Amino acid sequence: MIIDDKKLIFELPETGGRRQYIPEGERLTKDLEAWYGQDKMRDELDFPNLSEIQVIRHYTNLSAKNYGVENGPYPLGSCTMKYNPKVNEDVTAMPKFAGLHPMQPCPTVQGTLKVMHDHELALCDLTGMDRFTFQPAAGAHGELTGILLIHAYHLDKGDEKRKYMLIPDSAHGTNPASAVMAGFKVREVKSNPSGEVDIEDLKAKLDDEVAGMMLTNPNTLGIFDPNTAEIAKLVHEAGGLMYYDGANLNPIMMHVRPGDMGYDVVHLNVHKTLSTPHGGGGPGAGPVGCKEFLAPYLPYPVLTEEDGQYYWDYDRPKSYGRVRSFYGPIAVYLRSHAFMLANGVEGLADAAEAAVANANYLYYSLKDLYDTSSDNPVMHEFVFSGDRQAKQGCTTMDLAKRMIDYGIHPPTVYFPLTVHEAMMVEPTDTETKEGLDKIVHTFKEIAKEVETNPELLHEAPHHTPVRRPDEVKAAKDLVLKYTK
Repeated sequence: MIIDDKKLIFELPETGGRRQYIPEGERLTKDLEAWYGQDKMRDELDFPNLSEIQVIRHYTNLSAKNYGVENGPYPLGSCTMKYNPKVNEDVTAMPKFAGLHPMQPCPTVQGTLKVMHDHELALCDLTGMDRFTFQPAAGAHGELTGILLIHAYHLDKGDEKRKYMLIPDSAHGTNPASAVMAGFKVREVKSNPSGEVDIEDLKAKLDDEVAGMMLTNPNTLGIFDPNTAEIAKLVHEAGGLMYYDGANLNPIMMHVRPGDMGYDVVHLNVHKTLSTPHGGGGPGAGPVGCKEFLAPYLPYPVLTEEDGQYYWDYDRPKSYGRVRSFYGPIAVYLRSHAFMLANGVEGLADAAEAAVANANYLYYSLKDLYDTSSDNPVMHEFVFSGDRQAKQGCTTMDLAKRMIDYGIHPPTVYFPLTVHEAMMVEPTDTETKEGLDKIVHTFKEIAKEVETNPELLHEAPHHTPVRRPDEVKAAKDLVLKYTK
């Protein structure tokens, strides 16, 4: 009999081998009854009756079908799939870090607290902020945490009428979501033809009801906005605060700091900038930094040092409370701190320059084949439009699906919404010249195929277990439980 490795584990032929790895007996039954309750134990647990080797082979085959940055080029714009040095994993796995319990008294974890304190100082130097909280579990969670800081600041001043957050039309989608979750309404600020914030539209949206502005720089188009200092001045004069979406810090780190550009709050996506794991739902971390005048509102507890001793300070009367249990994903910060120590100031600056160089290498190698969203120089990422190819019968989705056949991960598609048939490309600083050339070759070959064999793209990908799912239906009609 031929075994189909595309089957789910529940569909494999049962060999009766379950006894090899699930022990039976009175003790197991009693433990399960105590944990799940007597009623739930009346129905047999629906484990497939498989041997251990069947299970191992199943999950090994699944892992081989997965694609990650260690398999090949991963030019996913804005989401930044960056290689994670394995030495960082060794640091995190050290027993004196990995074996700690979050409820241990501070005197018993002084070494770890010192590392976190040093990392906070390093992040302050990197961003131009004065204090950081490590509680947020990821970037979007960090956004919410930072916006709640702004909210708490205005409430403390008695300025309750400030209910609007300004957000550019090219912003990451999490920005308006975070603002609304924090209790604000959103005013969208238009971009000018060059992809920068339209200053006149910004002025028209500013009044005494504006609490602040969320702004990414470089922005989602990969463009560094030279008017950021003027934007910050206008927002501050109106009584608002500036929030830095740190998703795109990686091309400017150690060259310019958000705090020096006029920002009051910043969140970081450490998986993008400081090379920690990302993807598949986690792990994640989204530290939030702020200027000193906002520090009283940070989530408690705040890490504090006194006479060489480190402790968590809960006495924060103006804090708006916790955003996460315990102190944040410390294991992720061990990785990011190791990355910063390994590279130093010059190494981090080099990484930023490499991110910009790699993106420009792709951009200028391909800009004659695909429409561009702006004539501005690009930073770490850029956005092509697939309009030219769409007019020839192949949409951006067709192009992306075909790239899978060439062994590279497709770029982000149809975002930002300001660009029709958008393809958002970011190679990151860790991509090799060989990998960049593979991306260039793929884009060029697909551009030829659009003209010579468009049907090839319509049916792509050709070699994957799942080829063309109904992605709209998958998003709107979720099936989260397997049913035989």
